Amino acid sequence: MGSHFFALFSRMKYIDRWSLMRNTDTESLSQHSLDVAAIAHALAVIGNKRLGKSYDAGKIALIGIYHDMPEIITGDMPTPVKYHNSEIREAFGSIEKAAQKTLLNTLPEDVRSEYDGLIRPDEKSEEYRLVKAADKISALLKCLLEQRSGNTEFIKAREATEKSLHDMKCEEAEMFLSEYLESYGMVLDTVLSTEE
Repeated sequence: MGSHFFALFSRMKYIDRWSLMRNTDTESLSQHSLDVAAIAHALAVIGNKRLGKSYDAGKIALIGIYHDMPEIITGDMPTPVKYHNSEIREAFGSIEKAAQKTLLNTLPEDVRSEYDGLIRPDEKSEEYRLVKAADKISALLKCLLEQRSGNTEFIKAREATEKSLHDMKCEEAEMFLSEYLESYGMVLDTVLSTEE
């Protein structure tokens, strides 16, 4: 029998994020993961070029792609619920680890080790820290998009996400925000304009 890994991966497009909140624009897990991968890659490049780091930007982007894949099994657990108390966080952490293992076991044994560090990254690593910062930036962008669309449902989420992001003290993330965040609020004609 063949492997089910990529059939499962393709199902991320069916999982909507922000399920407890009214959304003007739905966001799938696939959309979010692509944003996280691109932003995490950019953070690694910023770190390498401007801060003298030696990140593996490609690996970091791949961790970003797969970082929420366990949610195919667990579903998207809203942040306020996931972090409501230590018991829930601990229980969800166990469920998440079991989901990671289940997903890895759908891969052929000879390639499984290549995906292990992507599906189950070292949570104490600098690579993971950049992916978590990218995850928060992606969430912040979603909150800002919703607010610009007149949805006040995301005001508190934006405030909490901004605080959480700044509390990380991730220099690469702060550089990304100062350089790229403003463009997300501009209309397409302005973004495409070549005039300074």
